[in-house]
Amino acid sequence: MRGRPCDGDRRFVPIGLVLEPGYVTNVPAAPMTVPNKIRQHVRYLKASDGTRLAWAESGAGELVVKAANWLTHLEFEWESPVWRHWIQFFSANCRFVRYDERGCGMSDWQVGTLTLDQWTADLESVVNAARPDRPFTLLGISQGAAACIRYAIQHPDRVARLILYGGYAHGAFKRHAPAGATTYRAMIDLARVAWGQKNATFRQVFTSRFIPGGSHEQLDWFNELCLRSTDGETAARLFEARAVLDITDLLPKVKTPTLILHARDDEVVQIEEGRLLATAIPGAEFIELDSRNHVLLEHEPAWQRFREAVLPFLRPYAAATDSIFAALSPRERQVLALMYDGLSNIDIAERLKISEKTVRNHASNVFDKLGVWSRAQAIVFAREHGFGR
Repeated sequence: MRGRPCDGDRRFVPIGLVLEPGYVTNVPAAPMTVPNKIRQHVRYLKASDGTRLAWAESGAGELVVKAANWLTHLEFEWESPVWRHWIQFFSANCRFVRYDERGCGMSDWQVGTLTLDQWTADLESVVNAARPDRPFTLLGISQGAAACIRYAIQHPDRVARLILYGGYAHGAFKRHAPAGATTYRAMIDLARVAWGQKNATFRQVFTSRFIPGGSHEQLDWFNELCLRSTDGETAARLFEARAVLDITDLLPKVKTPTLILHARDDEVVQIEEGRLLATAIPGAEFIELDSRNHVLLEHEPAWQRFREAVLPFLRPYAAATDSIFAALSPRERQVLALMYDGLSNIDIAERLKISEKTVRNHASNVFDKLGVWSRAQAIVFAREHGFGR
C-alpha cells in the first residue's frame, strides 16, 4: 500500500512499507494520522553483516541523522506522546533521518554483534543510504552519542556538527558506582524473564526511570513500546552491551563543533556523564536542562530550552536574518530549501510527495513574500541572506 497526496496538499493517506518479497514486518497495519502534514518514508537496507535495518526520513532541507538509541519503533513512535514532538521539531527544520537499531523496532531482532564498532558501522550504512551531498549534522541521544562521536572522528570531513543529548562516555559498569551497577545487573536478569509478561510491573519500573515526569498516557505508551520494540533476551543483550561502553579515549579526538545538552536530574544517565563529554571534547558547548526526564517531554520548559539552543546551532548563519523569511510557512521554507539545492519542481514534488501543481503554488507564494519574480532570483536572495546556511 502506498500513500497518495490529496489535492491541495491538505492531508495525506498513510504510506505503506516497501519490503522485499517474503519479508514479514512486526508493524501493525493500522492507518496513522501524520502530524503537521509532514510524512515519513520508511525504507530498508542491509548492514555490513547482512542485518536488515529500517530507516526513515521526513522533512526537507539540511540533513540531520539521528543515531539509533534505546527502544525505538519508527512507526509506533511517529504519533507517540513521548517522541512525536521531537520528530515534528526536527522534521519542520531539516531533512530528518532516523533508524531502529539492530534488535529493535522494525529492524531485525536477530541482532548478531553488539559493539560500538558495529553500531558505528550501522550508522554509516544509514548515512550512505541517505546520500548526503554536503556535510551534515549528527544527533546522538543517550547511547547514540557514542556512535556519533566515533563516526565524527572517522569522517571529520562529512560531519558539520554534533548534537548530543543525554549522552555518556561510560556504560553502567564503568561508572565506578557499585550500587548503580548492581541495580543494572538486576535489570538485565529481570529483562530475560519478565520483559514480555502481561503484567507490566517490570516494564513500569524501567519506564518510570526514563520519564518520571510522564503522564499516565505517556507511561502506558512507553510500557507498550517495550513490548513492540524487542523481546526479553534481546533487551538483556542490549543492556549488557551498553553497560561495558567506555569511549573516554575518543573524546579528545573530536574536531567537530559540538553542542551537549543534559537534564540536571536525569535518572538514567547522571549529569556527570554529560559534563565529562563537555570537558573532554575540545570546544564543546554545554547546556544544563531543568528536567528529571531522560526523554524530554513536550509540556516541560526544558523542551522549549532545548529547541532554543538547538535551532541556532543547526542554522548558525541564519539566525541574524531569519526574520526576513518569517512570513514563509514551514512548507514554503521546504520548497525554497529544495529550490536552493537545485531541485526542479518535479523533483521537489517527488521529494515532498505532493503534486507538481502544489509545488508551483508554494513557489509563487515564496516569490510574492520575498519580493522576487523568478526561481533564479529567489535562489540568489536566499543565498545572499544566509537562508538555512
